[in-house]
Amino acid sequence: MAITPDSSFFEWVIYITRTYWPLFMRGAQVTLIISLTGTIIGFCIGMIIGVIRTIPIDQNTNPIFRFIYKIINIILLIYIEVFRGTPMIVQAMVVFYGVAMVYGIHLSTLFAGIFIVSINTGAYMAEIVRGGILSIDKGQFEAAHSIGMTHAQTMLNIILPQAVRNILPATSNEFVINIKDTSVLNVIGVTELFFMSKSAAGNNFRYFEVFLVTCTIYFIMTFTVTRILRYLEIRLEGPSVYTIHGSQSVPEAQIRIVDREKR
Repeated sequence: MAITPDSSFFEWVIYITRTYWPLFMRGAQVTLIISLTGTIIGFCIGMIIGVIRTIPIDQNTNPIFRFIYKIINIILLIYIEVFRGTPMIVQAMVVFYGVAMVYGIHLSTLFAGIFIVSINTGAYMAEIVRGGILSIDKGQFEAAHSIGMTHAQTMLNIILPQAVRNILPATSNEFVINIKDTSVLNVIGVTELFFMSKSAAGNNFRYFEVFLVTCTIYFIMTFTVTRILRYLEIRLEGPSVYTIHGSQSVPEAQIRIVDREKR
């Protein structure tokens, strides 16, 4: 397709899409790798921290354990506040160049990007997980302890499965945010979608057309991820009708769960 400076807007969009499509795809691939890996690792970090910060401590707890727990809790709180209270773009600069300056270690841009997204997501997920655990009725803790279950057994078998289901929408939101926020990693040379788009725009100085294509690709990625995760949420909700077999009064009885939001 022949293109000239006098070509129309749509001709430029088609030309840029056809010419730089491999570049856009490589950038989108790196964006998805960083955002997906960072979200998974961040979720694990947040899960561990969230569980630690909800360990019940009272006056009957061993004083040494209480002291150690208090120190750990303070360290975790500092981590959460620092990474939630500073922009990711600043964290990227500090981590990437700070490690090179202080320790003489030059991280690869991809590893640095995953590391930065992971620890940033972990700080947010820690509070999300903590909120999810606290949202579970305390009566379930008491019921589990009354039948002899330890705190670890209660968390693993009863509380966490429910908490994970409750925080799934917030986790999905973090994933979508990470897809978009990976664009700030171009400051340390990560070749994600925004970085590739700048390279394509610099070749023809057609910034509006290039970033319109980039915007479309970001929207396709986030919309697809949102639909997939929403489908997963629906699957985890289970069926709306349950059949109870072997009832003494009725051989088979059905119970319908009514969603209040749909009434």
